[in-house]
Amino acid sequence: MDVPLWFALVVVGVLGVKLIRPPLWLVLVLLLGGYILADSLLSPVIDTAVK
Repeated sequence: MDVPLWFALVVVGVLGVKLIRPPLWLVLVLLLGGYILADSLLSPVIDTAVK
């Protein structure tokens, strides 16, 4: 069974927010920080570290 990555991330995110109930500002900071890091000069370093 092949599940798209975006769908798996959405499911894990929704379950995490419902079960752990972090503050909304923390969720927004993590999402915005990840988006900014993915488009920064550090993206090649992060890409090699993840692989």
